[in-house]
Amino acid sequence: MPPSSSSSSSSSSLSEIDDGRLATAHSGSDHAHHHKKLKSDGSADTVESAIASPILPDATLDADALAAVERRVRRKVDLRLCTIAGILCSLDLLDSGVISSAAVTSMLTDLGLDVGNRFSVSIFIFTIASIVFQLPSTIAVRAFGPRRWFTFITITFGIITLCTGFVRTWQQMIALRILLGAAMSGIYPGLTYLISTWYPRREQQLRFAYMQSGEVIVLATGSLVNYALQRRGHYAGLDGWRWMFVVQGICTCVIGIVTYWWMIDFPEFSHRSFRFLTPDEASIASSRIQQDRGDLFAQEFALEKVLVHAKDAKVWAFASLFFLQNIVSTALAYFVPIILENGLGYSSNAAIVLSAPPYYYAVVPVLISSWFADRFRVRAPVITFNAICMIAGFAILGFAKNSGARYFGVFLSTGAYVANWAALSAYQANNINGQWKRVFTAAACTMFNGAGGIAGSFIVRNIEAPQYITAVWVSIGSHILMISIIGMLSIYFYLANNSKKDEPAILEETVSRVAHQRW
Repeated sequence: MPPSSSSSSSSSSLSEIDDGRLATAHSGSDHAHHHKKLKSDGSADTVESAIASPILPDATLDADALAAVERRVRRKVDLRLCTIAGILCSLDLLDSGVISSAAVTSMLTDLGLDVGNRFSVSIFIFTIASIVFQLPSTIAVRAFGPRRWFTFITITFGIITLCTGFVRTWQQMIALRILLGAAMSGIYPGLTYLISTWYPRREQQLRFAYMQSGEVIVLATGSLVNYALQRRGHYAGLDGWRWMFVVQGICTCVIGIVTYWWMIDFPEFSHRSFRFLTPDEASIASSRIQQDRGDLFAQEFALEKVLVHAKDAKVWAFASLFFLQNIVSTALAYFVPIILENGLGYSSNAAIVLSAPPYYYAVVPVLISSWFADRFRVRAPVITFNAICMIAGFAILGFAKNSGARYFGVFLSTGAYVANWAALSAYQANNINGQWKRVFTAAACTMFNGAGGIAGSFIVRNIEAPQYITAVWVSIGSHILMISIIGMLSIYFYLANNSKKDEPAILEETVSRVAHQRW
């Protein structure tokens, strides 16, 4: 049965639902006593009173009418948020697609990146810069508002990418990669956080899947555009690989401008969004979140209110899953064209083209698995299934002798890891309460995700072509470990949910209602 829709300003009783989420209850002083909101007459009132009297939809609506309005609100949020989120998140993957496509052209020799491990350094230095700036950039989403912040960092990312098309040395390339990582750092954790604030837990994984689908479709299409640009060759004084960066940079700047009007604000500030929800729809959107988990409103910002969540071991368990996930995804995203060319014997142009279909295919498993997870309110079994598919895919890629079979392994691996992005994002978002804890967890997961990217950039070694045995065994081992961590978390959630069935207990503090954690 679904979570109870009742809320209380001081409840510590334990409610039960069948999806195995860890029970949480709020601390009355935890959240809102510093925060202000404006009444209709312009006077200030505290959010604490709003939590004590939750936002409710129009009482004149009957159940059918209310359900119809909820569906309309959901469609509007899907259209405005999930679409732009998918496009913005694709920029990171599109960058990896551009640099990996350029790596099978003359770029490495033109810039001197073919000496030693300079190319790998150009990849992981981007990730290091991203890791350093992820937490402050995610905090900035809440501080400056999604519209302003995502517009700023997207246009900045586009300008830096555009400049990459004109670099002359490997040192210049690495310097721009550092700036690019800093500019891009807040996009994925910021959007993950924003999506988690707009949807009840039962709806989140499919929305993350929408974001991932848009992301991989743009990435796959970008590979085909890169192929066309490489085929064009030298034009207007620039080589084909330079045009890859120039075109992506210009497109990114345009997307950044559109973001200002298309992006939406947080639910409690939805009126700041451009032509979005009516007042009644905004009220219903807010009430859905408040009734689901009671963390609609954020505390006034203080750094200690963010960093205190580092004490929660669950946060680091979730983060470790992203580390293990991105070891594989970075290896695939950056090196699939190289694997296809050096490992499977395709030409450089064919390698660029053949790197696109696996990403188009990945839309199918991510949508199906996410629909199933939301429909039946399970997360861990879906993550485990995807991890097993990943293990099978890399085993085929590494040990099969036939090139066609190995290419099938690329399909299976790509579909599994894209599906698990959505699953892992929903898993951590479903099991975290409180706005600043969401910020910290999203940033921590993305930081560990970046650390996995550093590791992943070194496991595909050209000297091991065509088998790439290090990449195969590291990828298989990482996902065996992922399954083990999921198992331990599931046992912990089950025991915690059932240990206090017959007596009141606070297992994790939140704002104003009792909830459970998904497993």
